[in-house]
Amino acid sequence: MDPLLKTKLLALADLALKLQTLQQEGKKAVFTNGCFDLMHIGHTRYLTAARRAGDLLIIGVNSDASIQRLKGPKRPLVPLEERMEMLANFWFVDFVIPFEEDTPLNLITRLRPDLLVKGGDWPLESIVGREVVEAKKGRVFTIPLIPERSTSNLIERIVQRYGHAAQS
Repeated sequence: MDPLLKTKLLALADLALKLQTLQQEGKKAVFTNGCFDLMHIGHTRYLTAARRAGDLLIIGVNSDASIQRLKGPKRPLVPLEERMEMLANFWFVDFVIPFEEDTPLNLITRLRPDLLVKGGDWPLESIVGREVVEAKKGRVFTIPLIPERSTSNLIERIVQRYGHAAQS
């Protein structure tokens, strides 16, 4: 892995300290999370919109075990380390951090971002960590999804087109 990418992949305690310093300098930290199993245009548009909302973008990434619990035993298709490296390669991503739990509540509580964002399929009242961010006078919002652009749709399209070939 490129040594420059390692500056984006910090342990939770180190990232919390780094963010605290950056926030004291007036930087607005945006936090989002997800599986990011197969990257697609929906992801990149969502993440760039999230980054535009603040000065720093932090992405919490579900661990492989977390994804299996949430999405089933056939997922993820791409291992955690590779998903994190792909995300860290985007210029608009400042930090990437994994989490083992089913939700990022622990990360949000420790990192205390200024802004919390999820995709438009999440009602605001259901966004995990909302209370933490709002308690510090932060903002929680959603970004509209791009129709038909999801990992599940992409997997379905691949299976429809190549499912028979994958068997041979």
